Amino acid sequence: MKQRLLRWGAYVLVAIAFAIGCVFLSQWQFDRNESRATQIALVERNYDAEPRPVSDVIDADGELNPDDEWRPVELRGEYLADAQLLARNRPHGGTSAFEVLVPFRDASGLVLLVDRGWVPPGEGPLPDFVPAPPAGETTVIVRLRPGERLPASGRTAPEGQVPTIHLPTVAELTDTGIVTGAYGQMVSEDPAPDARPSGFSAPTEDPGPHLSYAIQWILFAIMGFAFLGYVIRIEITKAREDAGEIPKQEPRRRRDRDADDEDALLDSVPR
Repeated sequence: MKQRLLRWGAYVLVAIAFAIGCVFLSQWQFDRNESRATQIALVERNYDAEPRPVSDVIDADGELNPDDEWRPVELRGEYLADAQLLARNRPHGGTSAFEVLVPFRDASGLVLLVDRGWVPPGEGPLPDFVPAPPAGETTVIVRLRPGERLPASGRTAPEGQVPTIHLPTVAELTDTGIVTGAYGQMVSEDPAPDARPSGFSAPTEDPGPHLSYAIQWILFAIMGFAFLGYVIRIEITKAREDAGEIPKQEPRRRRDRDADDEDALLDSVPR
């Protein structure tokens, strides 16, 4: 009996450890669901807001308030077309496309990197055609985004290209004094050029499966204790049978269906 209790104690400890793991994983999914809900609310609040002058949103240090992500702003000035770069391996149109990055000098003196959109890959290492930005005085509406990180793999890019929109790297390559706290995804240009890169899709509002995953982990924790109770119950029943306290339950023999049919035919034959 003592040995059995020790074994059951070990079972309980395993079940508790499993449940603790499930609780942590469940909380992680709840946190991800909450974060995703916050992102969706931010997009709903800012994405179609009325554009404001960029100098009203980006401070003197060039930093972007996280609450202003996706907010449209208006730039008035000119593109610095000679400093154009391409961001490579961008997932658009089912291909590894290129995004066209051009610094823009606003009338306020602020220089913001504008992502004009994407172009498909060409036959060689570069796109076959990259539409040029409008020359001279231009009004541009963009949605503000934070910069990206450098690739964790350490991959680089050929001259004139960048592996990600890492703003300090872009600032160093272009030497135009762009702000490094934000860049803009283009919405419109005035005057509109004859050709422009393909635009960006709106961010998805799908909340994802995080909430259902969180509930599943809670159910797994409950099922772990239920399975533990079932195992202990089986062991108690077996021990009582071995001690003669209750009669042993013989396993039910499953008759073959063909044998049943043969018996029925034999019974129907006249004797």
